[in-house]
Amino acid sequence: PTAPPAADEPMLLVAVTELVANSAAFAYFTAGALRRNLSSDTLPRRFPLQLRTKSLGLIAPQLQELYPDQPMELQLWARRQPLLSCRPDALHGTLFGSAEAFVVLPNATRVPAFLLNIDANVTGKPTISGHRLGGRVKLTGMLVPQVKSLENLLKFGLWLFGVPWANSECRLRVSP
Repeated sequence: PTAPPAADEPMLLVAVTELVANSAAFAYFTAGALRRNLSSDTLPRRFPLQLRTKSLGLIAPQLQELYPDQPMELQLWARRQPLLSCRPDALHGTLFGSAEAFVVLPNATRVPAFLLNIDANVTGKPTISGHRLGGRVKLTGMLVPQVKSLENLLKFGLWLFGVPWANSECRLRVSP
């Protein structure tokens, strides 16, 4: 066993219960804060799927035929409150989302293209490195019913870009 820290040493104690985590999830959900609009401008250039009908032609060939190489927008939102559980090793969450895609015509009219439900399981672990408090996020499961090719592409995109972005944003500086 190690000795407790001396009174003059900085210490941070963080405690999160499932009640606190789920209350926060409920508040964000009911306030409508779990919504995001995406366009090609908001995605990293290296993202494997650009939001254009040409790129999504593999998933929905009719899009490319009807609207050749037009830009698209994607609206993401939580269709149910996220469920969170606290365990000694990590914070686990189940996210229930929907995504609606729109084709953006040259006159800025938005034409609905498709609607998908996307459910994901994530795990978050806190980390402490020097004077930094952070966390690591891991995608542990994803389900896009009836669209296996899109599910695989989304998993790859989240693994390659979404999770690293979340991990880079999950850092706080703790001053001594």
